[in-house]
Amino acid sequence: MSVFENLVGQEHVVEIIKSAVAATRSGVESQEMTHAWVFTGPPGSGRSSAAVAFAQALVCPKDGCGDCNQCKSAANGAHPDVEIIRTEGLSIKIDEVRELLTRVAWAPSMGGWRVVVMEDADRLTESAANALLKAIEEPGNRTVWLLCAPTLHDVLPTIRSRCRHLQLVTPSNAAVAQVLQKRDGISPQMADFAARVSQGHIGRARYLANNESVRNTRTTIMALPLSLKGISSAFAAAQALVDLATEQANSAADERNEKEIDDLSLAYGKGATGRGMASGGSKAIKELEKEQKTRSTRMVRDGLDAALLDIATFYRDVMMVQAGSNDGLINKELENEINAYAANNKLQATINKIGAIMEARVNLGHNAAPLLTVEALMCVLAR
Repeated sequence: MSVFENLVGQEHVVEIIKSAVAATRSGVESQEMTHAWVFTGPPGSGRSSAAVAFAQALVCPKDGCGDCNQCKSAANGAHPDVEIIRTEGLSIKIDEVRELLTRVAWAPSMGGWRVVVMEDADRLTESAANALLKAIEEPGNRTVWLLCAPTLHDVLPTIRSRCRHLQLVTPSNAAVAQVLQKRDGISPQMADFAARVSQGHIGRARYLANNESVRNTRTTIMALPLSLKGISSAFAAAQALVDLATEQANSAADERNEKEIDDLSLAYGKGATGRGMASGGSKAIKELEKEQKTRSTRMVRDGLDAALLDIATFYRDVMMVQAGSNDGLINKELENEINAYAANNKLQATINKIGAIMEARVNLGHNAAPLLTVEALMCVLAR
């Protein structure tokens, strides 16, 4: 299976990548290929998948067959010439970039290219971005940088001016539903539901379709706008939403955190006879615990962001009905409730509420206190 088959609805991007890879094989200097690329697109469009597929195609002798050892090792981060940078913290710091630059200064060990995929280039701190800029301005021999971000504005202007830009789009609901049915064996009804409520986010659609608990959580979240009757209910809804996001983050992190600490302890000799853990073991564990705490904070914020997007779809559907259209509702299962809400509220008020949700998402992205941010939002939505 080709590495490009997972890029649903991104045919234009696939053609550009294939042309670039073909240019590298020809041995003739061409404008089709450059040393730095930036992939942008909305969540779920597959910008990271496109960048990884590009990396696979560059190191694969068959231009991205998807079946050889080079393709498989590049995808899971085990290929010596492919660096995939995935941050689970709130930002990518300068020390991480400096360490990365030291590694990528080496010549390719197995083939023609050394490839760096940075999945969250928008999370670079200013100092880290400036350090990366120097590397992109003076690229190493046979090194390719593939940066991913939601929009071009999320990348330092001096960096994006030196990169070729590939814009991905949100795949259609029909395309996502078809993928779920063909590749994952999801029933047509469930595939339609998952594609619709995920709004073209393939990963989330698959997750929803395969996990009843996730669907139940979404049902709980979608009931919150209808529960807002006043200030007291607004504060209750905010606390419920933050508790839900925290519980999900802790549930996902607990088992993983314990395993990481156990593995690190064993690496430093825990349980061995003699002096016990090697020098530096305690410090390494403290650093790991710090990283885990940062990761947990991000997971809570990401969970809240996803929940706010779900709530926004309710008001989006209300706005559609108020504008005179019942076609294309995202939450068809709530059509009666949406119609009733639309009849009892004004269009401008609905637009203001959607704006308030988007503002709260921005504030959360700027590290505002989660509970206070959500409480302020719910008070606006309860009006």
